Amino acid sequence: MTGKRKRYSAEFKAKVALEAIRGEMTVAQLAAKHGVHQTMINAWKKQAVEGMAGVFSGKAEAAETARDADIDQLHAKIGQLVVERDFLRRASGR
Repeated sequence: MTGKRKRYSAEFKAKVALEAIRGEMTVAQLAAKHGVHQTMINAWKKQAVEGMAGVFSGKAEAAETARDADIDQLHAKIGQLVVERDFLRRASGR
């Protein structure tokens, strides 16, 4: 069997995980409602609960700051490479 795996968006996973955390419906009911296997819902619920601690610990903010620093560093490197390319182009007589 060569079927493709279905990919779910982060928003969909979060919505289903939040419903599972609320406990208003059983996991079996959620699985039937959304057409997703129970083990996937349990995994998404576990990820959501574990990820909540990161929201309050500042890890998400630290990761975003690190990402912004990486972007700034990459922009600087791009600028440096453009200057070097222009210099070499002029030096070669083009």
